[in-house]
Amino acid sequence: MAQHPAKEKFIADIQDNEPVVNVFLVSAMRLAETKAGKPYLSLTLMDRSGTIGARVWDDAPRLARHCEPGSVIRIEGQSQTYNGELQIRVTRLAALDADAYDPALFMPSTSHDISAMEEELLAIFDTVADPVVRKLLRSFSHDEALWPLFLKAPAAKHMHHAYIGGLLEHTLGMCRAADSVCALYPSLDRSLLIAGVFLHDLGKIKEFSFARPPFDYTDEGRLVGHMVISIGLLQEKIEGIADFPPHTARLLKHLVLSHHGRHEYGSPAVPMTREAFVLNFIDELDAKMNFFDRLSQGMGEDEYRWSDYQRTLERFLFLNGSAPASPPAAPSGAGEPPPPEDSSRRPLP
Repeated sequence: MAQHPAKEKFIADIQDNEPVVNVFLVSAMRLAETKAGKPYLSLTLMDRSGTIGARVWDDAPRLARHCEPGSVIRIEGQSQTYNGELQIRVTRLAALDADAYDPALFMPSTSHDISAMEEELLAIFDTVADPVVRKLLRSFSHDEALWPLFLKAPAAKHMHHAYIGGLLEHTLGMCRAADSVCALYPSLDRSLLIAGVFLHDLGKIKEFSFARPPFDYTDEGRLVGHMVISIGLLQEKIEGIADFPPHTARLLKHLVLSHHGRHEYGSPAVPMTREAFVLNFIDELDAKMNFFDRLSQGMGEDEYRWSDYQRTLERFLFLNGSAPASPPAAPSGAGEPPPPEDSSRRPLP
């Protein structure tokens, strides 16, 4: 039986100016030309620790056939810093059988225990006071087809919580924030807010393809979007609960459809209830804190330095270190235009 080259080192461990002989997954590939008209390959390589750019200067048109996104390749080359970014100059490249490798080698995952997060979220569901909303939430957690996807799905393709378990982590973080806000403002309907937190991004289980790396949009995700998908999932469960109050159904749908905050950010509706305003705010808060945490990983807690220009936030950021909470891959978007998923709204979620 043929031996498959082992994955010996991860991207986060690559240092400047060292030989690189390793196995990676191709996240993105572009066949381009130099100013002199010579073709070359611009690759984005990934593993579970992050991403790195790579350039192939020789025999690019032929090698491009082996570098479609999702391909696993073995490369030989040299790491180097160019324009402040670490990349790999590739001298040799060979295609490998992707099925021979555990996808977990190449897919970033939450640093938190998924079972523990699931247990905490289910316990929060059990504290929801409104019995019909509690029954609705339990109908989702008892769905053997849907629930495993929710536990595994990323919350985004690039920006915040963009890793396996990211949607669960984002949802739980927002539930914790919702509880704190409800304690400060008793006029809030906690049952509605907790349900809105769970439902607001639920459609991402169908918006993204995440069974194999790299994450990408499904046809349904591009054509319909996660908000409309979430409404469909919600309506299906409502129809399975006898005498579900129409007023509650409307309020829940409003939470989902308004959680981006503004029409220009992709919301069909703007927040018009207390709970909708809070949902929008805590969604932004949790997403931005995750963005900050990933950018600042590896820095000392007392060490401050400026980030690259963040196009999605339209500013530089002055960052210090934080306790490890997420995979070490920095969010994409530093020094480049925002990816398509966020083109309809300025910040993150």
